[in-house]
Amino acid sequence: MTQFDIIVIGAGPAGSAAATWAAKQGCSVALIDKATFPRSKLCGGLFTERSRTYYHEIFGQDVDLSHAVTRDEMAFWHDGRELAVLKDIPPLHLTMRLDLDAAMYTHALDAGVEDFTGQAIAELTDTAVKLRDGTTLTAAVIIGADGVNSLVAKHLFGKSFDTKTIGFGLEIEAPVSIQDPDKQPLRIDFAAAKWGYGWSFPKHSSTTIGVGGLRDPNPDMKQQMQRYMRALGLPSEVAKIKGHHLPFGDFRPTPGRAHILLAGDAAGLVDPITGEGIAFAMKSGQLAAQAACEAIKAAAPHTALDLYKTHLKEIHRNLRIARILRRIIFAPRWHKSLIGSFRRSGTVRTMYMRLLAGEVEYPELARNVLAQLPRYLLNGLRRTP
Repeated sequence: MTQFDIIVIGAGPAGSAAATWAAKQGCSVALIDKATFPRSKLCGGLFTERSRTYYHEIFGQDVDLSHAVTRDEMAFWHDGRELAVLKDIPPLHLTMRLDLDAAMYTHALDAGVEDFTGQAIAELTDTAVKLRDGTTLTAAVIIGADGVNSLVAKHLFGKSFDTKTIGFGLEIEAPVSIQDPDKQPLRIDFAAAKWGYGWSFPKHSSTTIGVGGLRDPNPDMKQQMQRYMRALGLPSEVAKIKGHHLPFGDFRPTPGRAHILLAGDAAGLVDPITGEGIAFAMKSGQLAAQAACEAIKAAAPHTALDLYKTHLKEIHRNLRIARILRRIIFAPRWHKSLIGSFRRSGTVRTMYMRLLAGEVEYPELARNVLAQLPRYLLNGLRRTP
């Protein structure tokens, strides 16, 4: 049996950020993941300037974007029609998670974290983790950063998420032989799925194409994906379609229990409107680690959750506002009004772009939306049968 201050389960952005930050605070840390790094990860890979700021703050260096595609122009579409092309936007970096996650994982090891990746968990209790090879690790605090299907969340709550309120996405990696990413715009298609959107993100060696939205209103997501691929001029057999749940908007107000914390996707910390999760994953990992270290240093590991909830207040506030705004932005009855406003108003387009780039917080966005809400609702009501 090996004793640590903190065990982090999951070595993606949230887990590697948590492990690195905790190690820098002087805590002994074990990092567990069933995968061996580098490993592929289904994800659009959008990396914003906000993510870049968090990365530098947590890992102490700038992110290596030499394998990323950076764009300062984005196209917006709806129902097969181009709404607008925004130029000179804040830079958006399109990364491959294979490279990005491997870099963060390496930073964690460089910080002195003990590596237990490549090993599945056989048994999890409130204080210990038993690996398939028989190794047993114990710790004062456990941080679950193991994604939307979190084993730690299941241990705490019986299930990771309610499938009726969670999102779902389908993606492919279109090879260069089918679609040259250098010739493809960075593109978002509103309403390609109900309560969601479609995306086409050009990378160095492929184009990530997908649709995502709330799961319950989209029982035919595969058909939505096929329609979107046809709209992009892609054959249905271009690449294997892969699916994954998206916990956007379904965050846990209480992300853990006493000395067991959840971070990143495991805590539902994904933007409910843009679907971006890397920034909140890294930041929540850092905040969970900070709370864990503070609780351990106070010889009161059971207080870690209360400390963590205090640290998360700003993120939770943003997500609550975003969930309210999503009812306006994605509700089918308001599509025509939204699309009309987006097509006509440079202010609306700029605000959405700043939101996607991580340059505006939701309280500011809400104030702008509410200032125009009466006219917006009136237009929508006039178009409602």
